[in-house]
Amino acid sequence: MATPTIAILGTGSYAPARVMTNDDLSKIVDTSDEWIFTRTGIRQRRIAADDEATSDLATHAAKAALTDAGLTAADIDLIIVATITPDMPMPACATLVQAKLGAKTHAACFDLNAACSGFLYALDTAWAMLASGRYKHALVIGAEKLSNALDWKDRTTCVLFGDAAGAIVLGPSRGDGARIIGAKLYCEGGMDELLCIPGGGSARPTTPESVNNGDRFIKMKGREVFKVAVREMEDAVEEILEQHALDADQIACVIPHQANLRIIEAIAKSLKLPLERFFVNVDRYGNTSAASIPLALDEARKAGRVKRGDTTLLVAFGAGLTYGSALVRW
Repeated sequence: MATPTIAILGTGSYAPARVMTNDDLSKIVDTSDEWIFTRTGIRQRRIAADDEATSDLATHAAKAALTDAGLTAADIDLIIVATITPDMPMPACATLVQAKLGAKTHAACFDLNAACSGFLYALDTAWAMLASGRYKHALVIGAEKLSNALDWKDRTTCVLFGDAAGAIVLGPSRGDGARIIGAKLYCEGGMDELLCIPGGGSARPTTPESVNNGDRFIKMKGREVFKVAVREMEDAVEEILEQHALDADQIACVIPHQANLRIIEAIAKSLKLPLERFFVNVDRYGNTSAASIPLALDEARKAGRVKRGDTTLLVAFGAGLTYGSALVRW
């Protein structure tokens, strides 16, 4: 049996209604719009309502992607949710999304945790599963409610993150959409202390003491993460371009993980590409972890930044430290 050509058939995204600006943050933590923007490029971020869970954000994005693909939940037989902020430790967020969508009861559903690289890991996983011929259509979702994992007294982290979701529908190419032509995933382990949520797992279970210590919040050594992130993303880009015999100037649009504008600028300089070739929305959403790339991908399509025949590069890094890249041709 011939291996089917797998393509992105539709995209969708969702951001909560509440906008929190840098000026809003300055009222609850010692910071300012100038301090945040000059260091990160972020102006604002979205914050989910108290009654909005990660599965709700994911479901909104998934519905938009299905509509864009011209499919229904009944067509989906694989759902992967990339997230570090599931509704609960068990069951998987993907199972909750399945129920909320009304997808097939026999669809395969699971979560994937590769932090900010999660969407690329989920994309490559779904691509392989569909290429096997055992599944036909997949929903690949990146969704995060990071506002629940932030210490709002820690200005080194609370200014960076926001809530959102993005989704794509993958399936056999119909002659439209974006054909996936390559993906490569990596991890450089042993640096977990640079970026982590230390509490709540088997190593440091939740106790009254851990709650008081703030172990359930994101901890980050920003300067060290910055250096490693730039290096890892540069390596991921160089290797996938070399693997597919492409030059950087053949990439019509780069959609990077939206963590920090200075990181994106460093990657642009490394590739010797103008910043205008990169799609950037970190100023409006901050770092939305696994939701970052699918959210940006959906917005880039709607803004006309990707056109038929274009090759688009996706690249990300995340805690672990995970990183990776992917190429799609529209």
